[in-house]
Amino acid sequence: MAASILQARGVERRFGSTLALQATDLDVAENDFVTILGPSGCGKSTLLRIVAGLDTPTAGEVLLDGRRITGPGADRGMVFQSYTLFPWLTVLDNVAFGLRERGLPRTEQVDTARSYIHKVGLKGFENHYPKQLSGGMQQRTALARALANRPRMLLMDEPFGALDHQTRELMQELLLGIWEAERTTVLFVTHDIDEAVFIGSRTMVMTARPGRIKLDRDVPLPHPRSYAVKTTPAFMALKAELTEAVREEVLKAQAATA
Repeated sequence: MAASILQARGVERRFGSTLALQATDLDVAENDFVTILGPSGCGKSTLLRIVAGLDTPTAGEVLLDGRRITGPGADRGMVFQSYTLFPWLTVLDNVAFGLRERGLPRTEQVDTARSYIHKVGLKGFENHYPKQLSGGMQQRTALARALANRPRMLLMDEPFGALDHQTRELMQELLLGIWEAERTTVLFVTHDIDEAVFIGSRTMVMTARPGRIKLDRDVPLPHPRSYAVKTTPAFMALKAELTEAVREEVLKAQAATA
């Protein structure tokens, strides 16, 4: 088994008197692709933001390669549901942004950015601006920008949630293909159970607020993985287990607010 590069120990987050995330432990192994499911408001995104260094836990700590996370860093690439591109920069310069901030030579910025633009299927769009791109193309650009910085971990918060169904499935296949080739460690938050099983090597379910990890399952599906795997008995069995676990927590959340 690969060594764990991320450890969360007793991580808790309160917002005033509201406990959003109860003491949570999490280990993510190197090269793992972990997907996280759970009802709305369960603390999935809060946990991800703490790992990203965009939020601070009320208690506990998160370690990456043994070092405590105290803020954002280039060792973690973040992709949000909104595309968060700079509208005044071209695709090329958006993707190269992190490399420029690190002070890399312009030729290296351009070569690296072009490589990742090609990997996400946007070759020929280097000089386009975000407003000239579809939603799917903008999210491909955001993904290329995160990957171009060669982060230790890629953190993704519902990155395909705003896309139409067909584009979302194509983006899942694209991301999975890139992961199979590069094996960047990924922590991916989603509400979509099919998505969580299809792209993940491991998937978790969080409880209703205050959230904690309720279920942790390896995904027993081979690689390379194509959309055809969604009709296999192994896929359907895991989907059924996760659906029941998520449904139980959604009903608890509804009962708590009734």
